[in-house]
Amino acid sequence: MNRLSRSSLSIGFALLGAAIALPAAAQFAKPEDAIKYRKAAFTVMATHFGRVAGMAQGKIPFDAKAAADNAEIATTMSNLPYVAFLPGTDKGETRAEPKIWTETDKFNAAATKMQEEMAKLNVAAKSGDLDKIKAAVGDTGKSCKACHDNYRKE
Repeated sequence: MNRLSRSSLSIGFALLGAAIALPAAAQFAKPEDAIKYRKAAFTVMATHFGRVAGMAQGKIPFDAKAAADNAEIATTMSNLPYVAFLPGTDKGETRAEPKIWTETDKFNAAATKMQEEMAKLNVAAKSGDLDKIKAAVGDTGKSCKACHDNYRKE
């Protein structure tokens, strides 16, 4: 895929993410709808991040194009789940810690940190340099773990 096509793909994913995320809050008729939405977004993000991480860890054969494609999707998905942390979505089938709603600023900062690290991973993956990807995977994984440790029930 040439640079222009990749750039167009990146812009397309970003626009898709914005189009989905902006009206999402208005689309949740019930708290369980928001919970399902955010769980789905996290699942897709984790799946694609996991593929890049698997390559960085040598568990999956390295494929520069696959790494770049998966990092792009994971980055887009990292922007979607947070609109679904609405009041009333702390109950039900969720592993979200109730303190998300009492420590909103800290939770949002953790989400932003993860999104920034995911964006750095995306840049590293596009470089095709496995060493850069390994470093970015480590930093991204740390930001994911920090949020899980503080805001996800096990």
